[in-house]
Amino acid sequence: MNTLINILGNSQRHFINLARISIFIVMTWIGGLKAYQYEADGIVPFVANSPFMSFFYANEAPEYNDYKNPEGKVVQKNIDWHKENKTYIFAYGLGTVIVIIGVLTLLGIWYSKIGLFGGLLTFGMSLVTLTFLITTPEVYVPDLGGDFPTPEFGFPYLSGAGRLVLKDVIMMTAGLICASDCAQRLLGKAK
Repeated sequence: MNTLINILGNSQRHFINLARISIFIVMTWIGGLKAYQYEADGIVPFVANSPFMSFFYANEAPEYNDYKNPEGKVVQKNIDWHKENKTYIFAYGLGTVIVIIGVLTLLGIWYSKIGLFGGLLTFGMSLVTLTFLITTPEVYVPDLGGDFPTPEFGFPYLSGAGRLVLKDVIMMTAGLICASDCAQRLLGKAK
């Protein structure tokens, strides 16, 4: 047990770098997927309902419900609506920003100033994403009716979208840990 404690106790820097690599993997994968129609369509409820981002879209929030493309299904009238709505243009821009944040965070392994910025951006992006738990109706299980009354719907029952958003609590914290590590290294150089 003492050997394990010694290994863990002396490996914090490596684990922080592993957090940077993890952020990079998640950000580049998710950011890269924003270039694809199904992923761009999937973020519409989050963006359309967000007071921070809804202005990027051309249409009102409730309207998107009539133009949803389920993952893997392609309906031309829905795609046409999304083009008019600027869904794809916004997704390309958002994806690019997400990939850049991932790269900046990863570069913190070698460059403290860049990594500090990347960690803070990871924190900020995650904080904005977590606001979707307040603004987006799709993050909670809906009451769809059925043969029996639905006992578990609304808050606190997270849907798949809600569970995806809640994970950003971890990303937010990892971003701060990475930023803090870079700040410590910068303070060490200043002495």
